[in-house]
Amino acid sequence: MSVDASLETTQAQEKQLSLGTAAARNLATTTKSAPQMQEITSRWLLKVLPWVQTAGGAYRVNRRLTYTVGDGRIDFIKTGSEVRVIPAELGELALLRGFDDPDVLVALAGRCVQREFRAGEVLAELGEPIDQLHLLAHGKVSRAGLDAYDAPTQLGVLADGDRFGEQSLTDDTALWDYTVKAVTNGTVLSLSRADFQTILDASPSLQAHVQEFLTLPQQRQNELGEAEIALSAGHWGEVQLPGTFVDYDATPREYELSVAQTVLRVHTRVADLYNQPMNQTEHQLRLTVEALRERQEHELINNPEFGLLNNTDFKQRLQTHSGPPTPDDLDELLSRRRDTDFLLAHPRTIAAIGREFNSRGLYPDHVDLHGSKVPSWRGVPILPCNKIPVSKDRTSSIIAMRTGEENQGVIGLHQTGIPDEYQPSLSVRFMGIDEKAIISYLVTAYYSAAVLVPDALGVLENVQIANGRD
Repeated sequence: MSVDASLETTQAQEKQLSLGTAAARNLATTTKSAPQMQEITSRWLLKVLPWVQTAGGAYRVNRRLTYTVGDGRIDFIKTGSEVRVIPAELGELALLRGFDDPDVLVALAGRCVQREFRAGEVLAELGEPIDQLHLLAHGKVSRAGLDAYDAPTQLGVLADGDRFGEQSLTDDTALWDYTVKAVTNGTVLSLSRADFQTILDASPSLQAHVQEFLTLPQQRQNELGEAEIALSAGHWGEVQLPGTFVDYDATPREYELSVAQTVLRVHTRVADLYNQPMNQTEHQLRLTVEALRERQEHELINNPEFGLLNNTDFKQRLQTHSGPPTPDDLDELLSRRRDTDFLLAHPRTIAAIGREFNSRGLYPDHVDLHGSKVPSWRGVPILPCNKIPVSKDRTSSIIAMRTGEENQGVIGLHQTGIPDEYQPSLSVRFMGIDEKAIISYLVTAYYSAAVLVPDALGVLENVQIANGRD
């Protein structure tokens, strides 16, 4: 057969015998999904927080009077390899709480001597005199002491912003009752007792402040710093009973409702002509509300005013013993409060928890929560929350909290019944149509969170989540 004949045969075989799918599709009805959105997460925090109606837009937390003696962390300034303590941050020391003479604080900060240390180095030895205050600018150190039977025991870990040896400033006979050993490389700034005494001798204002501080322990208070309620117990006969009253904090904290807002715009032509089979305005609004709720959960975690990470009491901030999240770390986190209801962690942190547990032959149980199976430890659900930050060095935090007003826990704040309410404490208001025929809707969500007592909320910080494949 010739080449031309073969070509004609092939063309005849390839000739279309029926209507093609591309042309047929022009006459067919397309089945479509509703608009999808990858940003939507489980938002467990919004589900598990008890929401309290906040009339007037503010919630006041009344507590017993507490004698605050300084227990915050200290911030530093780093310029190249030089690290300096911010003078005003020295007010976080118990001795200097409330002291506001800037010249004296600058002088004290200038006396702090920077020193680098290496992993394994001993910074303080049990039984030795305490002659320096150490401010930990960067790094992690462990404290080890002796128990009642003189056996070695671990007393915890300190990290960035912590300090040790503060009693050296007021007691020249104090001895170290634990050994401080570096877990990582780091930087410490040290203020010697001799330098502090020099500045003290030259400053009448500091002398008066120190004298006032030394009378503070004479105020009757419990181990949590609250004004004591005088009681008598175990007595016999007709004894004189103490009189007492419960003193309140005269300046309680108030939480005001925060706001997240946006203006949703829809062209009238779209709203009029393209609403079948799906309402365009409805789906635009649905996805906008989802984004607002995602931002609401982010703010509840990270907001500098009311966010959980920033409102955790410094006594409730813990450091991991070795880096990754171990069962011992979670046990210590749970032990800091009664009735811990939930643990919140980034999904990658939860994966790190699983790796550490599996390496020890442990397998966390799962509990049923709102119809979903979630991992747990000691019966406490571990809930994923991708709003908890993961730092560049692959460290994150684990949040533990007790919830509810009746349990003196963490609560969410909102106000229902607001005008044009679309969801609880979320409104959608029609703003009109402009000269370009664009319809505008103001979408607003009101929310906040309150910690009723400090031990309702705790954080395990600097949790290493990297594995060998990262």
